[in-house]
Amino acid sequence: MFWQTSRFLLDLASPKVMGIVNITPDSFTDGGQYLDVHAALRHCEQLLSDGADLLDLGAESTRPGAQPLPTDEELRRLLPVLREAVKLGVPISVDTYKPQVMQAVLDLGADIINDVWALRWTDPSSAHTAASGQQVVAAHPGCGICLMHMHREPQTMQLAPMVGDVVPQVTDFLILTAGELEALGVARQRIVLDPGIGFGKTVAQNFSLLAQQQVLTSSGFPVLAGWSRKSSLAAVLDLAGPADSSGGPHPRMIASVAAALLAVERGAAVVRVHDVRETVQALAVLNAIK
Repeated sequence: MFWQTSRFLLDLASPKVMGIVNITPDSFTDGGQYLDVHAALRHCEQLLSDGADLLDLGAESTRPGAQPLPTDEELRRLLPVLREAVKLGVPISVDTYKPQVMQAVLDLGADIINDVWALRWTDPSSAHTAASGQQVVAAHPGCGICLMHMHREPQTMQLAPMVGDVVPQVTDFLILTAGELEALGVARQRIVLDPGIGFGKTVAQNFSLLAQQQVLTSSGFPVLAGWSRKSSLAAVLDLAGPADSSGGPHPRMIASVAAALLAVERGAAVVRVHDVRETVQALAVLNAIK
């Protein structure tokens, strides 16, 4: 199985580690650490040194309760880092839901659009003729796309989480959305699916998605798992307090690595993580028994 991106064809026969680069002041675990361009680029280089296969740049937090960021501010944070990151020789993903930002980063050479809204977001202030996210990626000759499931929106998703069995709901939504992209001419090989751990689901629902992840992997699309430092891990560990680490190992790091390992065992092709070195080491142990 392969993932076609703008500049790279990723062989997913072995799981790939996506390193997270939050260029934000308010992300739930490392907000403000890499807001400066030079700090963000140093972090990119460190993640690659630690073994990351690709990087995911994000300039707007989508943590529960996060407020929307104006497009011009997202571009101001993102583009200077992206201009340099695309020179690092690895696929660069951009975590955004705004079509205007998608177009700008693809024009600069980004390889993957990673969208928590699964290309459904529309700007209420724009004219009806404005291009949608679907149209932007469909017009591109080869960018990779990650479609994520999110219930409601960041401001409200945890105030009224999903109800019932989430596995068929999430799976059906993602397969339908991927089918819509294929109908627009997007090659299947460009599409990866993300069940959206923590985005409008309860703790039990998140773990149900992990336990039954093979239902989604059986769709034939590669699956990206994003468990890193999520609050559901803190819940099972009975950890209270903020998600920062105050300079030491992150209190959710071990649980995050365990969740990434379990996701790969259940068929995930890509894991999106903060703790790259530790995840790479754990995956090496898993690979040794195979």
